[in-house]
Amino acid sequence: MATPIRNAFDPGFGVYVHWPFCLSKCPYCDFNSHVRRGDVDEDRFVEAFSAELAHRAALTPGREVRSIFFGGGTPSLMSPSTTQAILSQISSHWTLAKDCEITLEANPTSVEASRFKGFKAAGVNRVSLGVQALNDIDLRALGRQHSVAEALMALDVANSVFERTSFDLIYGRSGQTPAAWRKELELALARSPEHVSLYQLTIEPDTMFERMVNTGKMALPDADTQRALWDVTQEVTARAGLPAYEVSNHARPGAECRHNLVYWRYGEYVGVGPGAHGRVVTPRGRRAQAAERHPEMWLTCVETEGHGIIEDELLSSEQEGDEFLLMGLRLREGVDPQRYFLLTGKRLSQSRISELIGDGLVEFTRDNRLRVSSEGFPVLDAVVADLAA
Repeated sequence: MATPIRNAFDPGFGVYVHWPFCLSKCPYCDFNSHVRRGDVDEDRFVEAFSAELAHRAALTPGREVRSIFFGGGTPSLMSPSTTQAILSQISSHWTLAKDCEITLEANPTSVEASRFKGFKAAGVNRVSLGVQALNDIDLRALGRQHSVAEALMALDVANSVFERTSFDLIYGRSGQTPAAWRKELELALARSPEHVSLYQLTIEPDTMFERMVNTGKMALPDADTQRALWDVTQEVTARAGLPAYEVSNHARPGAECRHNLVYWRYGEYVGVGPGAHGRVVTPRGRRAQAAERHPEMWLTCVETEGHGIIEDELLSSEQEGDEFLLMGLRLREGVDPQRYFLLTGKRLSQSRISELIGDGLVEFTRDNRLRVSSEGFPVLDAVVADLAA
């Protein structure tokens, strides 16, 4: 069973490890991922990760690590021994919580699924599978390398190896109807998952999908269909016992992703690896950090400078307040207005809150937390922008 999440006022401390390599670039993806056909020098990367972790540990002494997340890219392409070496370095610099969540993102190909036992032996206790669709035609359109049969097999293997699992699906795909999405989602939830991430397809800049939309080669569902797809998502997941705890994430009570909660509750985390971001609290204040994105350039930076950080900004109180709202209002639990005051030295606008309450877009909980309502979530960005203005 998943350990219940901690008090909402204790965001915790996490470590994010970015493995930037993929077998192919998906047409919707704007993540920092790079296709490498030849072998990756994993020993060299382990040494660089070790240096990065030592550098971050010097900035954040005495922390207890609540969660570790291997993201990408495709972390399941690394060898389990590389994962184990990185985890060993993390535990040498910080104390790991007894219930530390250690997640690895994986693609559901049969080759990678067969390696799950190796990742578990390395210390991984949660896996997140990038299924994305349970329709072979749409899988091909999304640039995925697996079939529906492979995805379902990988889910079964993951559930047999790991105590905690999750998987992703993308909806709002070209030509998708609410009825088809309902059938697909019900098929996925029949696997009795504890956690699912359900993302409405967005067209990101500089992706192949953007070029296809701009040239008329691809069309997304219209606004009414998009809203119907959203409504189906909320209905089906709630009925299955996985209500939304975040705008795109659903879980059984106690099975929420602890690492992502560190982000959304505006906790502290270090990010290591090409393009990784972090938010660390130093004696001078909260710092926003980002690493060099290109893998080989990142390696050179770390080997010559001892770290790969190329951006290191001290955030103003106003920036902290904006980030706090942007992250926290994604959560069903909402935010504590008092914490916003402690971060910024000012109160949220009562007049704006009253207007949004009047429009049915936000509400207060019994413990005086401000949260976006069910009607407000489909227009979340606009609600956040209004409150942060």
